[in-house]
Amino acid sequence: MQYAPLGRTGLLVSQLCLGTMNFGPHATEAQSFAVMDKALELGVNFFDTADVYGWKKGEGVTEQIIGKWFAQGGRRREQVILATKVYGEMGNAKFDRGLSAVHIRRAAEESLRRLQTDHIDLYQMHHVERTTPWDEIWQAMELLVAQGKVLYVGSSNFAAWDIATANQVASRRHFLGLVSEQSKYSLACRHIELEVLPCCRHYGVGVIPWSPLDGGLLGGVLGGAKEGRRAAEGMQKRIAAIRPQLEKWEALCAELGEKPADVALAWMLANPVITSPIIGPRTMEQLTGAMRSLEIKLPAETLQRIDAIWPGPGGEAPKAYAW
Repeated sequence: MQYAPLGRTGLLVSQLCLGTMNFGPHATEAQSFAVMDKALELGVNFFDTADVYGWKKGEGVTEQIIGKWFAQGGRRREQVILATKVYGEMGNAKFDRGLSAVHIRRAAEESLRRLQTDHIDLYQMHHVERTTPWDEIWQAMELLVAQGKVLYVGSSNFAAWDIATANQVASRRHFLGLVSEQSKYSLACRHIELEVLPCCRHYGVGVIPWSPLDGGLLGGVLGGAKEGRRAAEGMQKRIAAIRPQLEKWEALCAELGEKPADVALAWMLANPVITSPIIGPRTMEQLTGAMRSLEIKLPAETLQRIDAIWPGPGGEAPKAYAW
């Protein structure tokens, strides 16, 4: 396993992050335990979850599974950099969602209880909420840090100007501010290259891409999957719409002698702004298979060929669209 600093911090995290969204809905508790044990064995020390995962309002199903895994002992908690999120609707009251100080405080306490731990290493705002003042948000986060319940704060699904605003206000308050941003990013979805990636580079914010295989689209879909997400009607429509592009992609990967999923992750890891793409394995095979991406080094010529198949927005703003 290879490790990289989380943004501008001194914390080293594995260059692949274990996403746990499938724990509960698509993987049983026993399967989830086995995947987490194997992840540690492989050197993956960065686990990502959220209070809403499990998709049963207010229950935090996935956090509960992780908490039970920690409770088995064996220094499991001590070996993991644990990231979870706040924002989603967790109850029926008006204040049971969002980023008010009330919700942040209550959500953090509930996540700690479900996760059976005394602290969250990386507490991420799952979405921006522009109706709550940044001074209120940072005051709530500062209190959690002062209490030792949170160590670092991150964001997810933020626009570049939200990241900049958040860190400018944090700087004014003499607070560390955002150290990471979790954005949707893949070869098939490169919008964040315009402004989010340059902003993160400028502020020393590590980028943790979610859906790096775009829901499996980049993982070799032309073989005709009969079950799972690749077999879903929506995915089949996407495949039909861009089949020529996918054929070129999978042909290039075959020429390289590598699996498409591994090449897609290797392409992402070649960008120094990227800290740790999130992989969300449902099975042990998916977890172990992803390790190959860390060994693939793509030469400049191959990166150019990939860009020709999956063109981005043309670079960073404003040069991508102005002189």
